[in-house]
Amino acid sequence: MAQGKPWHELGRDATKAEVKAWDIDVRPDFKGLPKGAGSVALGEQVWEAQCASCHGSFGESNEVFTPIVGGTTKADIERGRVKNLEPGSIFPQKTTMMKVATLSTLWDYINRAMPWNAPKTLKTDEVYAVTAYLLSLAEVVPADFTLNDQNIAEVQKRMPNRNGMVFHEPLWKLEGKGDVKNVACMKDCPVESTIRSSLPDFARDAHGNIQEQNRVIGPVRGADTTKPPPKGPVGSGPAPAAVVVAAAPAVKDPKALLGANSCTACHGMSNKIVGPGFTEILAKHKGKADLEAYLMGKIQGGSSGVYGAVPMPPQPQLSEADARSIAQWIVNGAK
Repeated sequence: MAQGKPWHELGRDATKAEVKAWDIDVRPDFKGLPKGAGSVALGEQVWEAQCASCHGSFGESNEVFTPIVGGTTKADIERGRVKNLEPGSIFPQKTTMMKVATLSTLWDYINRAMPWNAPKTLKTDEVYAVTAYLLSLAEVVPADFTLNDQNIAEVQKRMPNRNGMVFHEPLWKLEGKGDVKNVACMKDCPVESTIRSSLPDFARDAHGNIQEQNRVIGPVRGADTTKPPPKGPVGSGPAPAAVVVAAAPAVKDPKALLGANSCTACHGMSNKIVGPGFTEILAKHKGKADLEAYLMGKIQGGSSGVYGAVPMPPQPQLSEADARSIAQWIVNGAK
């Protein structure tokens, strides 16, 4: 009567090349770090071109993103613990350089997630350079420094909060023992689970449909906020209809281009999210001569100061034809 497990026939082992493509994490001991080097000077160039529009020229960021640099001192670098993180501190903003304990974390995150609208597009030497530039802004390294895979461990010894991480042995050591002293009650256990967090009706769709604002990288997590909220715990209702993943648009469909290039993460159809809504853009510039060409330039080259302090980063990945398609769609009413 024994039968094989049906899932044993599903899938295949990943090839070495496939594993290598995904295995890009860098550990605190710098295992996994690729060979390379980047100077502070190169990092400043890359930063101004691809990072400053969101994070500011000096890591001060803007009203959307929290600051990266600030709040650390030379005394913090010496002792490896940031004074402004201690109880009683009234420092107004916790920055990245205040909190991060391991340099590998900074390098790894920049490598896998930045720039946010085109992750994993930075070359290895550019990641070293951008990391070096941030370290120079925090005075961890001098302005003429070149960071590489050979000296990065020495730089780790100057991280301002390197001694600020709590090490919990049961969590990290395989031979460690977990918390086994507590006694389970096992009485009067709740039978039904309840939803403990929710959004009020007026706020559910206040910033546009969350489902349309997901990044193209990673799993889709956003709920369709144009529909009523669930009445019970997730999974308690009827099974959802099968989801068909749409292929990349064969034609220049403007809405498909907006989703594929994460435009709807910052722009609603008619409402402001980070930047203005598409219909708001049309209303502001309606009647402007050569509006299509003007919008194409802003889409591909970026913009600042037109709608406030938050700049729009350039979108060099968009071809001229794709940028024109989006610009035409806006000019024709953004419908």
